[in-house]
Amino acid sequence: MLVTGTEGLLGERAVAGLVAAARDRDADVEVTRLEGAGYSAGALGIVTSPSLFGEARVVVVEGVEQATDDLMADALAYVDAPADDVVLVLQHGGGQRGKKLLDAVRASGAPVVVCEPIKKDADKVAFAAAELRRAGRRADAEALRALVEAVGSDLRELAAACAQLAADAPADSRGVIGPAVVARYYGGRIEATGFRVADAAIAGRTGEAVALLRHALATGGDPVPLVATLAAKLRVLAKVAATRGRRGGAADLGLAPWQVDRALKDLSRWTPEGLAEAITAVAQADAEVKGAGRDPVFAVERAVLRVASAAGR
Repeated sequence: MLVTGTEGLLGERAVAGLVAAARDRDADVEVTRLEGAGYSAGALGIVTSPSLFGEARVVVVEGVEQATDDLMADALAYVDAPADDVVLVLQHGGGQRGKKLLDAVRASGAPVVVCEPIKKDADKVAFAAAELRRAGRRADAEALRALVEAVGSDLRELAAACAQLAADAPADSRGVIGPAVVARYYGGRIEATGFRVADAAIAGRTGEAVALLRHALATGGDPVPLVATLAAKLRVLAKVAATRGRRGGAADLGLAPWQVDRALKDLSRWTPEGLAEAITAVAQADAEVKGAGRDPVFAVERAVLRVASAAGR
């Protein structure tokens, strides 16, 4: 079995799930783990060789993307003649190293589990909801969005935040975790995040946007992702604006319903000219924070001011 992809948390969970399934079938199954980077020739043959007592075995090879040439050769030979009583799990963290082996595993018809990063906000919200559900807890949509905005794109951090909320957070009368609870636990992070800066700027709240921006920068925020977040918010507005009045148009944008609803609400205060002006300002800031300008901090602050002033014009 091949577990491949750059999202380490999902890869680890996939492997753990396979091992757990094997143990459910046979509590005495033997589990062996090998490291790709430190592999020595012949080790795979030893752990997969016929057993005297015929017990089932699971062999997990971690870090195949860093594997030695010896592992590549031994694993390729094993794929051609796999053992009947052994489940071999190859965990590959992404990249071109080991491509020949990965192609051979796929060609053999062995199961493949793909663990790529979760990039869309809607998918992160769904992931957080599933994490809480696994722990027997629930959160409303606003709380889930606030949690994703606070924690950011790191899936491990998001999973850890869900675990903390599941263990410690009080629920309301419906048994649901609300946004006030998320703010209590992660409020400091939410207040400094680029999402809050972008929301304030798009709403035309100039003073709040600049204050949040300066706080974010003072606490270690990088101008590059701050500008990227502002650009992402404006792209959503532009996409939704382009589909207004067209039946089914918004559903084809690859956005969650809540993103479309929020964008429609924000667009009530924007004109096409103001939106074009804001997008141009952010495009200029994007170039400046990536080397075209001398002062990235000044560039992002000027962009926030221009976006906020363009709202409502």
